[in-house]
Amino acid sequence: MALPSVCSEMRVGILLLSVLSLLSARLVGAGQDSGNVIPAESRPCVDCHAFEFMQRALQDLKKTAYNLDTR
Repeated sequence: MALPSVCSEMRVGILLLSVLSLLSARLVGAGQDSGNVIPAESRPCVDCHAFEFMQRALQDLKKTAYNLDTR
């Protein structure tokens, strides 16, 4: 007799958890300000940032190698 009540409690718990997760997802989506979004055309892409970083790192390596060679 205890088994059916445990199953029904689990079903209610799962249903409650599902409803809470859906509500929290809606609240998170509604909380984002759409006025502060920068259009993608004006943002540099991640690849551009990585390329600039690698260029600077290569220049630093060249300077370090030159300094070591001159010593």
